[in-house]
Amino acid sequence: MVEWITAPGLVPYPDALAFMEARVADIAAGRADEAIWLLEHPPLYTAGTSARAEDLTEPERFPVYAAGRGGQYTYHGPGQRVAYVMLDLNRRGRDVRKFVCALENWVIETLAEFNVTGERRAGRVGVWVQRTDKAPAFDGTPREDKIAAIGVKLRRWVSFHGISINVEPDLAHFGGIVPCGIRDHGVTSLVDLGLPVTLDDLDAALVATFQRSFPEPGSDSDAATACQISGTAAG
Repeated sequence: MVEWITAPGLVPYPDALAFMEARVADIAAGRADEAIWLLEHPPLYTAGTSARAEDLTEPERFPVYAAGRGGQYTYHGPGQRVAYVMLDLNRRGRDVRKFVCALENWVIETLAEFNVTGERRAGRVGVWVQRTDKAPAFDGTPREDKIAAIGVKLRRWVSFHGISINVEPDLAHFGGIVPCGIRDHGVTSLVDLGLPVTLDDLDAALVATFQRSFPEPGSDSDAATACQISGTAAG
């Protein structure tokens, strides 16, 4: 069983870390079910294990936290759905790359519920959308913006952290960092794309698509976890 938890209000980042630490320990010890925790944070930046100091361009703008996850700098704030994914890879296969690939697939499947085509890009982290409504880049290629970030950590093969999808955050708040170290592409959100999507709408889509990427271990569809991986990264 996977327990779905939705937090009301804005959850302080230290409280989220403490909750995940306790829940992951309980999952690893067999005292608790796996969990997906849906929440929003107040405006803040988090630094992954690959974060570079020069990518924090406005260190006084918002609080900055060391996250302990993979990846670089990421913004979290109101209007962005964070889904912390606490799953037991002892049951689901001890393959980190396939796990990250499944998270990417989950984001892409969720975006498709709103007729948004999310894509991977080799050498670039997160999930991206083409912006045909914007002028092409100087080399004539279509503009692309990041709509979702991915970053994970494992302890005793139980996962921490997870994904964040931009629904309607203040995109200007990303200006204090180089998001995930990517300097020559922007960020977007579902509302920025012209879609009147709410957090509740996105939550329903996340629930509806989850088992396509994370079927119950031993089920007939368990083979769906065998991702085709190309350029997968976390951040």
